[in-house]
Amino acid sequence: MSRAKAPRPRTAWRRVDGILLLDKPPGISSNQALQRVRHLLRAEKGGHTGALDPLATGLLPLCFGEATKIAGILLGARKAYRTSARLGVVTDTDDADGRPLHTAPVPALERSRVEALLGDFIGHIRQRPPLYSALKRAGQPLYALARRGETPQIDEREVEVQAIRLLTLDADTLELEIECGSGFYVRSLVRDLGERLGCGAHVQTLRRLWVEPFHAPTMLTLETLQALAEAGDEALLGALLPLEVGLPGWRRLSLDAADSARLRQGQRLRTQEAPGEVLALDETGAALALAEVGSDGLLVIRRLFNAA
Repeated sequence: MSRAKAPRPRTAWRRVDGILLLDKPPGISSNQALQRVRHLLRAEKGGHTGALDPLATGLLPLCFGEATKIAGILLGARKAYRTSARLGVVTDTDDADGRPLHTAPVPALERSRVEALLGDFIGHIRQRPPLYSALKRAGQPLYALARRGETPQIDEREVEVQAIRLLTLDADTLELEIECGSGFYVRSLVRDLGERLGCGAHVQTLRRLWVEPFHAPTMLTLETLQALAEAGDEALLGALLPLEVGLPGWRRLSLDAADSARLRQGQRLRTQEAPGEVLALDETGAALALAEVGSDGLLVIRRLFNAA
């Protein structure tokens, strides 16, 4: 008689605050990557700051605890990618994970012609997102509709591209480096470039290099995090960055212990600081609140961070 398997012990969730810069591996979704890290940390609350396709690798900032309150700011930040595109093959997902739809011969391409075409995609442009994307129509993700065989109308939307650099150009592949704003799809760029070249194209590989303000990030892999978890809590929690690291562009307003306590209690403070948005720091230098100084000198809380 076989023995029943013992139930897995329930995770003892806990309060964890901070930002972790994950080097997302290929083959899993951003949410799957988040949940793996969340379980390692045993973090009660966590979120990511902009999904990467399962095929994609690279920087995925993860926010835990109080840091989730700034996830929306990081989500709208500028980003950079490196991608290799396969010319002459169109897929239903616009990347190598998809089903080939048709092929076409690749014309002989000169670097100057490709760079001239890429110039048309720089600046504020209109872009049609891919059918296989997490954007929602009538409350359902587009990829779910596509998997049911539906082809909903997808409207173009405005996105911003700061730079596109052609790194390499071979007979049927090219490599690009792209700096762009929120909402931009590399798959759409490659698809549209392939159409302009007359042969079609899809994304073969994609890596996110940085997300503002993390321009030269020290990323951690899932394997490294697993090793840190096995080494103990001190090593694992030491991988987290304080949330104020994600807000370098905000003007700092340092408060003493008495004013920090008043602000935590919701009391109004008056300051000599110039009007505008500020990041209020407590007496230890930790983030206390996103706030705004009015023309009357009163400090108004926009988002309060609860101390552990």
